[in-house]
Amino acid sequence: MKNNSQLMMRAAVVGVVGIMFVVSYLLAPEFINRMTPLFLQGNIAGSIEFIQSYGPYAMLVSFLIIVFINIVAVLPNFLIVAANGVIFGVVEGTLISWIGESVGVIISFILMRYLFRTNAQSVIARNKGLKRIDDFSGKRGLQIMLVARSIPYVPSGLITAIGALSSIGLTDYIIATFIGKLPSALIEVTLGHDLLSYREHIVRLTLLTVISALAYYLFVHHKKNQSH
Repeated sequence: MKNNSQLMMRAAVVGVVGIMFVVSYLLAPEFINRMTPLFLQGNIAGSIEFIQSYGPYAMLVSFLIIVFINIVAVLPNFLIVAANGVIFGVVEGTLISWIGESVGVIISFILMRYLFRTNAQSVIARNKGLKRIDDFSGKRGLQIMLVARSIPYVPSGLITAIGALSSIGLTDYIIATFIGKLPSALIEVTLGHDLLSYREHIVRLTLLTVISALAYYLFVHHKKNQSH
């Protein structure tokens, strides 16, 4: 009975995600058809033009795109985040990206946990090494997730999946996400803003690039030390 309930829950979650895709396309086929090639091509200039074409609704459209991308958790959102910096400026662009990314990854976390956590627990229970890691993630999950979320350009879907399979609580995950996403969104938006006008912001662009690379290196180095 319990297994049947779990299967039904997973089927429901998959169904909801599938329905989201179908409904999105049925309600706005032109929107989906215009947006998809931009992501596949990595077209920043096209993304900027696409968002601006919605005029007074551009901010809302950008927010919804970021939420959707982070729920799906397989598409990169750096194009939209960079476009936000150019269109709305660093401050407003950061706020839109920060809130949109946070809301999206929280929804994605909840969906992934319903889908996969039970299976993960059965695997973890049979492996002492995984059990220690799982226990550690429960005790230090907030700190680990906060650091991971604060590093710009780290694949968001991967972090969400790791969090969903770990023992971190939902409240800790939400707190770590909102706090950690703010500095990473600020750096990503600022880099996007400065990249298209790099001659005017060469010093800030260089500094943020170095900071991002250093933060990523320290994170990877720390994770390697933990594994030994």
